Order: sequence, then C-alpha cells, then structure tokens
Amino acid sequence: MNRKEHVLNAALLAIGLGYVLHPSGDTVTFYTIIEVGVPVILGALFPDVDTAFGKHRKTLHNLPVLGLFYVFPLVFGNLEYVWIGVLTHYVLDMLGSKRGLAWFYPYEKEFGAPFGVAVSSNHATSVTLLVTAFEIAVAALLVHHQLVVDAGLTAVGMQ
Repeated sequence: MNRKEHVLNAALLAIGLGYVLHPSGDTVTFYTIIEVGVPVILGALFPDVDTAFGKHRKTLHNLPVLGLFYVFPLVFGNLEYVWIGVLTHYVLDMLGSKRGLAWFYPYEKEFGAPFGVAVSSNHATSVTLLVTAFEIAVAALLVHHQLVVDAGLTAVGMQ
C-alpha cells in the first residue's frame, strides 16, 4: 500500500479504537482518539522509513521489528499504541501488494497473500477500508469479550 492508504487506515483505526475503548462519544472519547491516533499513525508510517537506508519491505517490515515495538512500552512505559500502527502497516502491505513481506529478515524469502492487490489498483482503498473494519471488529471483541459471552449465554438460554 502507499502512504495515503496507511494514513487512512491508521486514522480510521484510531477513531474506531477511541470508540471501542470509550464508547460514550463525549470528550473522553475524543481525547482517547487523539491519544491512540498519534502513536498509531506514527507506527503505520514508520516501516516505510526503510526506503531511505535499507531494503524496502525487508529491513523494517519483519517480525523482530514488530516485537521490538510491542516490548518497548512494557519496558519504558510509553508508546503503547505504536505497535498497532506497525502491525496494521504489515497487514496492509500483505493484502495490498502482490509481493509480500520478508517476515523473517535477514532471511530474504517474502511471504504474501495469494489474493493481494496491486498498490496502484483501483481496489486499494476498498481493501484498506475492509481491513480497517475487520481490525476495529477484532479490537472490539478483544476489549468487550464479556459482552459477547453474555450475549451467547443469553441466546442459548443459560443466563
């Protein structure tokens, strides 16, 4: 995907996460959108820094880099949401490209989705929106899993 698609995904994901984390729609929701949005957008753009000094879709597009961004806030207590932006960048590059990513770089083999679309495709924005909707749905299930369990128990008459 290109920069526009990564920013679109990150911005919409930040809005969705803001409402998932604080669904009231008040100033707390707005504050959460900003609090989540800045690091998610930075994380979504970061992997493409490798175009300036390394092998694009290899140097900063791999699992060890994602792991570093995931562990960083556990050690230093900040940048909690950057890893989400990095992860969603990888997902979009997997689905929004025919080439794939070198997940285990410096091992050079690239892994991609068999149904990826070309970056220049007219379907790139549609893929971005579908991926974003799926990511927000997964986040909602992870954050509000008890609501899903309760609804299921009610549906089968156990509650």
